[in-house]
Amino acid sequence: VVPFPPGGGTDIVSRLLINRMTETLGWRIVVDNRAGAGGSVGMEVAANSAPDGYTLVMGQTSNLAINPSLYSKLPYVPLRDFSPVSLVSMIPIAIMVPAKSPFRSVADLVAAAKAKPGQLTFATTGNGTVGHLTGEMLQRQAGVKFIHVPYKGGAQVFPDLISGRVDYFLASLETAIPQVKAGTIRTIAVTSLQRAPAMPDVPTVDESGFKGFDANPWTGVLVAARTPQPIIARLNTEITRVLEMPDIRARLATGGAPVKTGPQAFVERLKADSEKWARIVKEAGVKVE
Repeated sequence: VVPFPPGGGTDIVSRLLINRMTETLGWRIVVDNRAGAGGSVGMEVAANSAPDGYTLVMGQTSNLAINPSLYSKLPYVPLRDFSPVSLVSMIPIAIMVPAKSPFRSVADLVAAAKAKPGQLTFATTGNGTVGHLTGEMLQRQAGVKFIHVPYKGGAQVFPDLISGRVDYFLASLETAIPQVKAGTIRTIAVTSLQRAPAMPDVPTVDESGFKGFDANPWTGVLVAARTPQPIIARLNTEITRVLEMPDIRARLATGGAPVKTGPQAFVERLKADSEKWARIVKEAGVKVE
């Protein structure tokens, strides 16, 4: 189950993994895109599936670590209704500005925001998204105020960003790469603690003077709770085998970096990120309709 439409980042990562597992194992794996409600529709389908290892779901930071803090009612509880199998990829957020922007660093943005309080704008793909909350983190750590401008998707943002109608855009690095290559935008920082392999010359926010800044969204495979441990272990082994293949590593590193973990490491990451994002949601007073 992919809880987002075909063609998006989560769908692309899912099909990359699944296609190779089909080739190497001979398993017939069918992708079921169940989009809606910020990923909640697909997650509910997977949560209600039989705990036999035959239904997998590609979860990610938004629907597992953020949504429980944003919505008063969700049709699932992450660590009650799912058993994590393995993380798959981590793709940092890119801070993008127009190619003609005078801002060439995070320090430039912050200095301008201090000179013109509440006037600089940042775009995201919606309220409560990872990009939005990352922007809230930056404001609080830098002690400045930006105006948040939510859009329905990246396709709607780029015309306004390129023309300078918004000052900067926070979205996944994969989203930025085609526009950077086209010369229409510039990426001034990434939000992970390490630089992204796809853009090794772009500094991190941490390197830009904001120590410890870390917003590194992930994707990962889960199964329904109560799935027997031997089945989870077998799935983890096969997923890890695929993630170690050089071409898969290279493809996933385009936008961030491939990762492989055991179930317990995934659980620990989910717990830590849930606490972090819950704190940001509360401090920023973020609400979704």
